[in-house]
Amino acid sequence: QVQLVESGGGVVQAGASLTITCAISGLAFANRAMGWFRQAPGKEREFVASISWDSHKTYYVDSVRGRFTVSRNNAMNWVRLQMSSLKPEDTAVYYCAATAPTSIGVVRAGSNWYEYWGQGTQVTVSS
Repeated sequence: QVQLVESGGGVVQAGASLTITCAISGLAFANRAMGWFRQAPGKEREFVASISWDSHKTYYVDSVRGRFTVSRNNAMNWVRLQMSSLKPEDTAVYYCAATAPTSIGVVRAGSNWYEYWGQGTQVTVSS
């Protein structure tokens, strides 16, 4: 059974940092690009960040570039999103997702590329 389980969400003040982690099981993880998405209340889900399976390439939405860092550990089956200088507009449920197996250096921003999704973790940034 494939499971993607996010953890580490919480309530922080604006300007703080927070790291959320996605643990993957039941899936051949090492050859898949991974992504983070988020959905704020009343808004559509949006792409946040993606990392290639070899970790050589990352891609971010403009609104988080320079503040968020995505990383992965293929041996330990996790993906992390380190978030700094958090803003109230970063408040959302954050989801991790895995693509189908990809070529080296591939990142994906479109949600339709992703086959497996976690249940999400809430991040709330207070002003």
